[in-house]
Amino acid sequence: MQVDLSPFVAVTPEAAAVPNVALYTVSYYSDDLLVKAALAVPESFLADEAKLPALLYCRGGIRGIGRVRPERISQMAAFGYVVLAPHYRGNEGGEGRDEFGGADRQDVFAAYELLRQLNIVDPRRISAYGFSRGGVMALFAAMECKGLLATVVWGGVSDMALTYEERVDMRRMMRRLIGHPRKQEEAYRYRTPLYRAAEIACPVLIIHGTEDENVSVEHAHRLAEALRQAGVPHEKWLAEGASHLFVGDEIELYTRKMFAWLDERGQERVAATQALT
Repeated sequence: MQVDLSPFVAVTPEAAAVPNVALYTVSYYSDDLLVKAALAVPESFLADEAKLPALLYCRGGIRGIGRVRPERISQMAAFGYVVLAPHYRGNEGGEGRDEFGGADRQDVFAAYELLRQLNIVDPRRISAYGFSRGGVMALFAAMECKGLLATVVWGGVSDMALTYEERVDMRRMMRRLIGHPRKQEEAYRYRTPLYRAAEIACPVLIIHGTEDENVSVEHAHRLAEALRQAGVPHEKWLAEGASHLFVGDEIELYTRKMFAWLDERGQERVAATQALT
């Protein structure tokens, strides 16, 4: 199947990071801002006419910290998934300003609609993945992106005020972009998906290291409890002794388990769709 990337405003091929996975920098509009994303396409899975599942990859950090790593999204694409990773507005040359979970979440929602338009993507099998700060973005996608299959939150933030408490090194940046939690409480609530957990419309997989020094495992516990109270299907996988960045066999093991879980959700969705026809 030939890849049609015409839904994007601009497409620039990049050097491959993994064999048989094509990499691109793409541009698209979000709230009238021209923003950028990284796109990874598993070419070896395009031999037949079957459409592929996709992953909406929500990066962590801000600016140069936590930027999208071509190697990581290419490794994920090698599982047979089209991976689209928004850089968010104000990053990597995109217009606008990164708001750390504010209006920039629209960049994720717009990217989801573009994935649905790609000729190589099965729109029934698009999932969101959020790492670190990206957990906030992915969880809001789970509320706003109708038809999303599932959401994975890996080492993800679920409570923005808790991040302010834990990360002394980030407080100056957070005060500049959001304000102080006591003075701008509503701005922090706006960026905290826990308060809207009941609106999440797809299963959620939580993966978190018990020794995460950047985003404490308390974020995983609070998210799981909010989902439990809201009746949202979810699983919580805690990696004993793991820190924020999984390494070696650990990251490979959990990545494989994650894709097996996503594949199961996809099979269930396809079977349910076929049963209705």
